Amino acid sequence: MLSRTIWGLTTADERATLPIVTIPNQITLARILATPLFMFFLYAEGTIFKILALAIFALAAISDAVDGYLARALHQETRFGVFADPIADKLLVTAAFVSFVELGELTAPPVVAILAREFLVTGLRILAIGEGITIRASILAKLKTLSHIGLVLFILSTRYFGLGPWGHGLKDAFLYLAVALAVISGAEYFWRARQVFRGMSVPH
Repeated sequence: MLSRTIWGLTTADERATLPIVTIPNQITLARILATPLFMFFLYAEGTIFKILALAIFALAAISDAVDGYLARALHQETRFGVFADPIADKLLVTAAFVSFVELGELTAPPVVAILAREFLVTGLRILAIGEGITIRASILAKLKTLSHIGLVLFILSTRYFGLGPWGHGLKDAFLYLAVALAVISGAEYFWRARQVFRGMSVPH
């Protein structure tokens, strides 16, 4: 695939010629469709539903890594995939965090901070895609994603296994880490994408 990377920004001509229905994109779509099912199990009463909610989120988290790997390995990185993959991730994580606030697992302020970052960065990436630019995830952004997934999995696990004597402290530590990485990685995204706002064109 012909591509060019500048300051962490990548453009690719061949991406638009690939079919939308690829294996990685099908996995991404499955993750989107899993979100309402996850929410149903999260709110349902009973131990089995708590286990199913945990299992679905864990599988979705694994599928996020799988579809990205397959897209690169099979040279099937499409414009749809670049757009839909982060949307699928944010739908699932947003559903989890908002539900946790309603269920009393988390307070609203840190969740608002996390979700504000997600929507701002998503808007930035959509703007960049419109300019033919893909903003690749940095190490900080990947650590942010891992911290969010870890926090959700921890809370889902405690809903089944219980918190234990150190549970509240661990949950707070996960939460503070998730918020810190969200803010720092969000600022990094805007710094790296500053040329989008300057109206600079990147050669295709």
